Amino acid sequence: MSQVIRPREREAILQSLRAGVVPRIGLQHIQVGRQAEVAAILDDLQLIRDDAATVRFIIGRFGSGKSFFLNLARTVALEQRFVVAQADLTPDRRLHATGGAARALYAELMHNASIRAKPEGGALASVVERWVAEVDHTVRQDGGTDTQVARSIRERLQPLQELVSGYDFSHVLVRYFEGFQADDQALMSAALRWLRAEYSTKTEARADLGVRSIIDDADVYDYLKLFARFVRIAGYAGFLVSLDEMGVLSHRLNNSLARNANYEMILRILNDCLQGSVGGIGFLFAGTDTFLQDQRRGLFSYEALATRLADNGLVPNGWRDLSGPVVRLPNLGIEELYVLFGNIRHVFATGDPAKYLVDEAGIQAYMSHCASKLGAEFFLSPREAVRGFVTYLSLLEQNPGTDWRSMLGDTALTPRANLEAEDADAVPAVSAGTVDSTEDDLSNFSL
Repeated sequence: MSQVIRPREREAILQSLRAGVVPRIGLQHIQVGRQAEVAAILDDLQLIRDDAATVRFIIGRFGSGKSFFLNLARTVALEQRFVVAQADLTPDRRLHATGGAARALYAELMHNASIRAKPEGGALASVVERWVAEVDHTVRQDGGTDTQVARSIRERLQPLQELVSGYDFSHVLVRYFEGFQADDQALMSAALRWLRAEYSTKTEARADLGVRSIIDDADVYDYLKLFARFVRIAGYAGFLVSLDEMGVLSHRLNNSLARNANYEMILRILNDCLQGSVGGIGFLFAGTDTFLQDQRRGLFSYEALATRLADNGLVPNGWRDLSGPVVRLPNLGIEELYVLFGNIRHVFATGDPAKYLVDEAGIQAYMSHCASKLGAEFFLSPREAVRGFVTYLSLLEQNPGTDWRSMLGDTALTPRANLEAEDADAVPAVSAGTVDSTEDDLSNFSL
């Protein structure tokens, strides 16, 4: 571990770990294990590059590293010239709705769209502008005129018109070029606003762009497929859609009709990807075991999904099968946890071993402290132990000269073994401002 860590990466990593969330940058400095899972994602990215489609369900208990794995997959995809869009589901952002919640999810995905040059999101404008400028340069290099550039853009977008809503999508991109050509910032901004699903009325969109439709709740999946086709035309390897907190669908939507409508959308995506009906796109859905297996509220409550996502009964005990859509994240082993704490210590020292705040014996002592305070929870979910270790090192850094042994006993650790069960039992209603008409029932009414 001789690589020097930049201060910006150090702060991002440590602040994220201290808050119990996943850092957006610098994952390579702390990543441990998951070799088999990463290899499976690499195979998926190659399939997407070859114009196939993939779907994966990343399943693990609370704090097992699902969000970390999604960010790791995102980092790998960006390095391979993919466009990656990532979002967390909430009651106000979900796959299917009639009150704007699905459109809100699409808008969030487009807002977070990333490329290698813009890994922190906001890359939609860069993707569109880069492609338009590239076509303009190519045509003009051969002596082409404005009219020929416009014709070339329409010809290259012709494949989009084979898909649902493809004509409107193409028309908006042409309008962006017209704004680019005339240096009309208002027109370019209107086109990007439409592509981000920020128009709420067709009247406003027609006045600004001359297009008769907007991206609405019912069209979200169709436009994700359109965008995937476009990024391939624009020269990228493919489009990866990463959705976290899928448990919102199973345990925060009270109405069974609303849940099943979202499950039907997941089924549609799953069927399209497995049957080869779409190409150039991949989906990652992350959720807990209860989101997948709960027979009353989870995916397994929907029979068509239960049959498609069931474990392979032919796999011998102790073996793993990563050929199916479900990827279960196993617990980190004791050796992997040891390496993880060593990596965090290395980040704290900005990559300089001479600045380590604890030695190997200090890490081993801290792990023994975790095992005694957290019990089995330490091995099942490392999140609380990681947060405690960052706090432990922070205190040592703020109190130079203090022996780590004297501070170890004061490191507070709180078991979180029951948090997932509590979250599954507590099912708050969807906020009134986003309730679908199908959800307005009295099934949970009480006095």
